[in-house]
Amino acid sequence: MKTVNVHEAKTNFSSLLAAVETAGGSFIICRNGEPVADLVPHKCANRLRVHPELSRIRIQYNPIEPASETEWPKKFR
Repeated sequence: MKTVNVHEAKTNFSSLLAAVETAGGSFIICRNGEPVADLVPHKCANRLRVHPELSRIRIQYNPIEPASETEWPKKFR
């Protein structure tokens, strides 16, 4: 990771973003020599992975079984 100060980051923000976007570089932005923020490439979440809490859900009936006439309110029939 390359270190840049706040003034340099502000002045060259577009070029820093381009470096992160194209080369996958990372930067540490410092104020008075102390790290303040990291400028790193964005990582997209894997939307195909099942959330661990979903494995705890248990359905006690067949969700594709048709409902009987008594299970539906009259106003929705």
